[in-house]
Amino acid sequence: MGKFTLGFLILNFMLSICANSILNQGTRYMNVIEARQLAKHVTTSEGDLAILQSVDFTLNAGEVVAIVGPSGSGKSTLLALLAGLDSASSGQMDLLGAALHTLDEDGRAAVRAGQVGFVFQSFQLLPGLTAVENVMLPLELAGAADARERAAEQLQKVGLGERQHHLPSQLSGGEQQRVAVARAFVVEPKVLFADEPTGNLDRASGDMIVELMFSMRAERGCALVLVTHDQRLAERCDRVLTMDGGVLQ
Repeated sequence: MGKFTLGFLILNFMLSICANSILNQGTRYMNVIEARQLAKHVTTSEGDLAILQSVDFTLNAGEVVAIVGPSGSGKSTLLALLAGLDSASSGQMDLLGAALHTLDEDGRAAVRAGQVGFVFQSFQLLPGLTAVENVMLPLELAGAADARERAAEQLQKVGLGERQHHLPSQLSGGEQQRVAVARAFVVEPKVLFADEPTGNLDRASGDMIVELMFSMRAERGCALVLVTHDQRLAERCDRVLTMDGGVLQ
């Protein structure tokens, strides 16, 4: 997802440290995600441009939902709003029992910390860090004392135990995405957001990533919101929704 860089995510992880107190850990919520009448507008030289229009969306705990649609239809924008990476122009957005529309950037980051994982099309690995260091990153920023051990264990699960000290440039595209999957699951998320996770991979590598992501999701029971153009991938989900012209159907 080109609009939201790894640097942005790192900043939000850092902002979240020591901010988790804003969450009530005992909160009970019916839905992992509940969006009501979400809209996103931007101002251009030609006037107001509606990217999303009055979107309603719910996601139950453990549910897997695919969002499909043509390029430019607003899929990635919707995912960013659901994850709290961006703020809506109007509407209400609840994530894991927290009302994101009432929170600033720091507050939204605190909601995500240790509860939300991401897998992007472009991997978003830091080039100067090894595979294990990339997986350690969210744990270290959250102050976990056993970050290296947990990261190494996660890389073993995705079949990269022997490659954990390699830099991203020394890994294939499929291996880089496996590192990204390990990084997403190392925090044991309640919800995972995946934006075209197989978009930059060949068929064989893409199929491997799909199997890993779905098996690890099932093992942990977390919910998944998946943006994809791959109909085969969408068919594996509990529900398939279509975005067209900023409208979710």
